[in-house]
Amino acid sequence: MANQTDSSSSHMEIHLGENEYGAESGWVEAKTHCDHLASLSSDLTHIPIPSTPCNRCQHPSENWLCLSCKVVLCSRFVNKHMLEHYKQTTHCVALSYSDLSVWCFACDSYLDVQSIQQLRPVHETAYILKFGETPPLWFVESSGTEIKPPARDMPSSSRIWYGFQR
Repeated sequence: MANQTDSSSSHMEIHLGENEYGAESGWVEAKTHCDHLASLSSDLTHIPIPSTPCNRCQHPSENWLCLSCKVVLCSRFVNKHMLEHYKQTTHCVALSYSDLSVWCFACDSYLDVQSIQQLRPVHETAYILKFGETPPLWFVESSGTEIKPPARDMPSSSRIWYGFQR
């Protein structure tokens, strides 16, 4: 399971234990900057609903939204269609409809949707489509330290887990 730890740095750090795929424990730091954001669609407020099946195999879950062309494709743990899409098109930034995390295939890293302004609209839209309400606000103090709402105020299904499901 995941154990979230608070950090005073600008990175979100989350400790991951062993998962069902046999991955080792480790730290995942979501990047607060990505050089590949120029490829994002100009309209990320109009996106397919989170229950949209994979465009190629129609698998109903573990799907990702390409943030360049807005196609919905399944994860590498289903039929690898989003990974194949990245390799064929170089569209490298995608949002997981499972946990609303954002992954950059070119950086091989999660991206912090709270720190990267260009990702906030798509994250907020996906959150509203998935949970029927706006996401809880995160505030940044003048020192740059994030103040997050207490986890108990968030629906348990909305807690973002930066797992291995890309």
